[in-house]
Amino acid sequence: MSLFKNIFSSKKKETLDKGLEKSKTSFFSKLSKAVAGKSKVDDDVLDNLEEVLVTSDVGVDTTLKIIDRIEARVAKDKYMGTDELNVILREEIAGLLSETNIGEETEFSIPHDKKPYVIMVVGVNGVGKTTTIGKLAHQFKNQGLKVVLGAADTFRAAAIDQLQVWADRVDVPLVKQKMGSDPASVAFDTLSSAVAQNADVVIIDTAGRLHNKVNLMNELTKVKKVMQKVVDETPHDVLLVLDGSTGQNAFEQAKQFTKATEVTSLAVTKLDGTAKGGVVIGISDQFQIPVKYIGVGEGIEDLQVFNKYEFVDSFFKM
Repeated sequence: MSLFKNIFSSKKKETLDKGLEKSKTSFFSKLSKAVAGKSKVDDDVLDNLEEVLVTSDVGVDTTLKIIDRIEARVAKDKYMGTDELNVILREEIAGLLSETNIGEETEFSIPHDKKPYVIMVVGVNGVGKTTTIGKLAHQFKNQGLKVVLGAADTFRAAAIDQLQVWADRVDVPLVKQKMGSDPASVAFDTLSSAVAQNADVVIIDTAGRLHNKVNLMNELTKVKKVMQKVVDETPHDVLLVLDGSTGQNAFEQAKQFTKATEVTSLAVTKLDGTAKGGVVIGISDQFQIPVKYIGVGEGIEDLQVFNKYEFVDSFFKM
């Protein structure tokens, strides 16, 4: 099928296949039970398939879209064997996701007309936010780009310390102040430093909590305004990091953060340690915000650019 091209290098694809192993095994276990004793796709199989997709954290709304597409395919083809279901699922989910132009990148990249390119990273504590920032910095630095990090999640000393560990590991500068400092002040200092150093990319860690949406909204608005005093139209990207292993809770976090600030891209982490990889399909479909990155392992190279065709291919690979 033309949608499924060999986009990633074989090493990246192997990592993706391995990272989605738990999700795939769980899904096919449920699917085999759903079609047990059935030779053709009928109403019972579709009802069971709906349950399989929902319990695989694809999400209700996206599941209903997928079922509608398969029903239409069954009606058109008149007969569809259950042995074809896996191939049909791959095609219809890829088709659903391909209705937008999101998730088609293959490499880590930034626009060349914005310098420095400023990424503001948001997300609750524990989702892998700091790790994602560190791995992103590593990828950009490997491309020969000059990267500066900013520790504007100032409400936890651990957040600043963790970011320092990553900055040292990747060997990029970190701008920080003491715990409890004004996040906007840190952001201002970070951008000022980045401009002075002629940096290409700035990644700023912010907002590690979501206990009060109004406070969060005010804080992020203030951070943005202060950054724009240094570099116009910043941030260029607001990246929300979500923990894929939390399944439907990741949906809820995405809802809350998209209400509190304008989120322009998503990173879904910790997919290797969970059977909830289907959440990426639902989030990609429901929010119409690009899932830019996925975390499929502990290694520094295991943050990948999300490509929907490769993801679906790995998820449904027999």
